[in-house]
Amino acid sequence: MIKMISIILGGGAGSRLFPLTDQRSKPAVPIAGKYRLIDIPISNCINSGVKRMFVLTQYNSASLNAHIKNTYNFDLFSQGFVDILAAEQTPGSKDWFQGTADAVRQSRMHYERHDFDYVLILSGDQLYQMDFEAMVKEHVAKGADVSIACLPVDARDATGFGIMKVDSDGMIPSFVEKPQTDELPAWVSEVSATNKKRGRVYMASMGIYIFSRKALSDLFDAAADAVDFGKEIIPMAINSGYKVSAYQYEGYWTDIGTIRSFFEANIELTDHIPSFNLFSQDKKIYTRSRNLAPAKFYGGTQLNRALISEGSIIHARLIDTAIIGIRSRIGENTVIKNTIVMGNDMYQSLIEMATNTDQIPLGVGHYCHIEHAILDKGCRIGNNVVIKGGDHLADVDTPAYTIRDGIVVVKKGAVIEEGTRIM
Repeated sequence: MIKMISIILGGGAGSRLFPLTDQRSKPAVPIAGKYRLIDIPISNCINSGVKRMFVLTQYNSASLNAHIKNTYNFDLFSQGFVDILAAEQTPGSKDWFQGTADAVRQSRMHYERHDFDYVLILSGDQLYQMDFEAMVKEHVAKGADVSIACLPVDARDATGFGIMKVDSDGMIPSFVEKPQTDELPAWVSEVSATNKKRGRVYMASMGIYIFSRKALSDLFDAAADAVDFGKEIIPMAINSGYKVSAYQYEGYWTDIGTIRSFFEANIELTDHIPSFNLFSQDKKIYTRSRNLAPAKFYGGTQLNRALISEGSIIHARLIDTAIIGIRSRIGENTVIKNTIVMGNDMYQSLIEMATNTDQIPLGVGHYCHIEHAILDKGCRIGNNVVIKGGDHLADVDTPAYTIRDGIVVVKKGAVIEEGTRIM
């Protein structure tokens, strides 16, 4: 039996995902209508038999902590757990987490109490489905000290990643963080014929690592000031003679780092056969069980390429290429296209809506047209509102909404008054 624990990094400020990270951390951002980003690495761990997990949190972590506490409760006999390790000041350190490696180092006193031989280190803001059991078995078979999951990429993407040179034995003799375009010819690795044809000849780090226990401890002791795995710990391991292995992954993977990448990753889930499979029997994505009623439709709503979450009440005329989150309310004759609606954390009763006539109800009103947008949770969109995002719109930030890369993001809890035009 391979004894391995997992450490999931809760992320920093997530400024590139603003305003979705204005009131929450990146791993707490809702995705696919009913999940949160943190559900992805935790589900991958559970599906791989890794059931001892630590989530390191620091920034805007209240909603993330609540979600984990309310979702992941293992039975008494499994010895599984998902523990939250919040950044803290200790006699040994008065600073908050300064980077990925620093976060794991500062948490040593907590996770090193457990019995394990290997440490799996993951990011809390990526979308993928991976078998970590296969990765650790290869790590053991190679006698590696460190294994890095890597993905073949082309020259356009290579400059945004840590790039590894991989030899014929699958080991990594050298590593560079975000190389310049003119440096790339020196970093070509041997890849499959299919990847070579596509120009994907550079092996990019996915930010997924397995360390043997002693190797991680020794590296931390030797580099007490190192704060980042990609920029400092990994190059040091290679240069110090540790056996650093590449685990090549060929499946779907994306880093949810920007509004654009978040939007595209969600919308792609509406494809006929999406690259990320929410409907897998063997690779389930787990999340909080809310015991909500089924979604309900009125008035002949036309649906095309849509994910509709439970608890929704929909009168819309058309929902096309859209993600509709839990407890969403969409009014009569409204059109939702190429849009993410995150839904609501609560219902409004009919009595409340009838008595508070001066307040716009939760959800999207009647006769609206919403296109190329993200509506964060708890929005109140009045009747006859038109929101049409697109590349013609300049980036802007207002109290109620932000426009980034042509995508209109209505902020959490924002109110858009009746008749508003954003287009």
